[in-house]
Amino acid sequence: MKCRGIHYNVEVVGVGEPLVCLHGFTGDNSTWDAILPYLSPTMQVIKVDLIGHGKTDVPESPQRYSMIEVLQDIKIILDHLELATVNILGYSMGGRVALAFALNYPQSVKTLLLESASPGLETWEERRNRQRQDDALAQKILNEGIVSFINFWETLSLFSGLQNLSRIEKGKLREQRLRNNPIGLANSLKAMGTGVQESYWERLSELINNVELIVGEQDKKFVMIANKMKQRLPRCVIHSVSDASHTIHVEQPEKFGTIVNGALITT
Repeated sequence: MKCRGIHYNVEVVGVGEPLVCLHGFTGDNSTWDAILPYLSPTMQVIKVDLIGHGKTDVPESPQRYSMIEVLQDIKIILDHLELATVNILGYSMGGRVALAFALNYPQSVKTLLLESASPGLETWEERRNRQRQDDALAQKILNEGIVSFINFWETLSLFSGLQNLSRIEKGKLREQRLRNNPIGLANSLKAMGTGVQESYWERLSELINNVELIVGEQDKKFVMIANKMKQRLPRCVIHSVSDASHTIHVEQPEKFGTIVNGALITT
């Protein structure tokens, strides 16, 4: 699908209540395949490869990866699919995109589901420091290549829960990550990373949508963030999943699918 000169890979599964799914950094739309067997058959799942990831184009210019550019692309995708309103699910980086989309296009979103996601960093100093880290990591990807970076990425404590996957599942996840283009990942960090993103903390009260926050009990940082977000969101429910860390939809797909079904059935 073409969006302002960029080819986006979008896969649509099923017919019914629309659910747009946005993956995280280093992911692609195949990450959601684990939960498909557990979702209601009355649901239409729209899986998007975000810019620079999966089979979507990898522009050379970092500016094309900025949040405002990506939000416009998503709106064009929904218009092309003739979807006036959707439910939107985002994981980690995709969650930040989903939140930004709901704030910028509130009339297009029914229920917002955020998995292990945050509204960004509150202070300028935090954002400045994180931007320096993101820029350094982007340069590391370009200098050392995708294999070296993924070797490093897999060791982060954030993904400790993935160690409980089977050898085959871990192998598939690694293969998917290695298919990424270094330029796409580097540009995503530079232009869509947490450091460069504006803080949405002060705008959370604007969200009149139902907001479902999904966190893994072992992911203490994002449990804390979710609890803080709930204090500012008018209509919010937190789902804390046992035996899960950051990547809940991969670690506990059945529990995750049950949460999604429950959230959309009751709206």
